[in-house]
Amino acid sequence: MNIPVAPTASSGTSTRPYLVRALHEWCTDNGFTPYLAVFVGTGVTVPQEYVKNNEIVLNVSFDATSGLRLGNEAIEFNARFGGVARQIYVPVDHVIAIYARENGQGMAFPAPALADAAAPVKSGSGEASSERGLRLATSGSATADASPTGAATDDPDAPPPEAPTPGRPSLKRIK
Repeated sequence: MNIPVAPTASSGTSTRPYLVRALHEWCTDNGFTPYLAVFVGTGVTVPQEYVKNNEIVLNVSFDATSGLRLGNEAIEFNARFGGVARQIYVPVDHVIAIYARENGQGMAFPAPALADAAAPVKSGSGEASSERGLRLATSGSATADASPTGAATDDPDAPPPEAPTPGRPSLKRIK
């Protein structure tokens, strides 16, 4: 008699792609703009001129992207940066956060191990990579707002994020 064994934590699939899809859907359903914070390393295809400290923040709303695919292994879409169409490819394990632009609500994930990312962190702070994803507000991430109009700039009319609750990590947009 063979009894099926439930997958262990080491053999099960990652929850990250499922959580990214769920939060993207939540943002869209509530009229928010989903932003994706990405650790840029090997295998990530994004416009390098918008990368700062090996990180980039991407607007992944349906209005700003074309052909958005939120897969289990990678996130792929086309977007315009400065009026130039670009193809974006992000392995899911390089997503370090997904959150709503309007209120900062979302979820942060540990950054990939530096051996997996194959790109040095330029901050020089010596922090563990798992802490970096939770401290986006102080990391000085570049924000590339891919939009159909071709503007790769921040929205000056965007409302400021709410004040963080003490004792809880929060994401805030840095201009």
